Amino acid sequence: MKRASIDIWVGIFVVLGVLALLFLSMRVGNLGGTKLQDPYSLQAHFDNIGGLKVRTPVKSAGVVVGRIESIALDPQNYQAVVSLNMDGRYRFPRDTFATINTSGLLGEQYIGLEPGGDEEVLAPGAEIRKTQSAVVLEKLISQFMFNTAEGGSSK
Repeated sequence: MKRASIDIWVGIFVVLGVLALLFLSMRVGNLGGTKLQDPYSLQAHFDNIGGLKVRTPVKSAGVVVGRIESIALDPQNYQAVVSLNMDGRYRFPRDTFATINTSGLLGEQYIGLEPGGDEEVLAPGAEIRKTQSAVVLEKLISQFMFNTAEGGSSK
């Protein structure tokens, strides 16, 4: 009798563990997102998007205001074209600045929007013209090492 109750408790514990892992994997993979109300689309061009992925959040002041809908390469100017699916509750000025930022211990990247002061707002389907590409850590390290080696040989 005692053995059966231990088996039941172990089974419950295993099921709860599997559910917790499923929940965490959905949160890390951005699969458990919030619903966007009255969504509209915006586009932004970046020279380098780093590790951005589809369904990555778009944030303004730390609040999720949209998600990345698609990522493509423009064959004319070889820039990444990122389509943003924005929440209709939030409208941004035409001079909004889009940056690729990193947060968290896992290095999750997201697009941050910094609103400008323009009176006119971005229309659905418009392009965010002011963008800043992702900072690639490997490039920074190589530049630092190259400059250090170069500076050491001149002294």
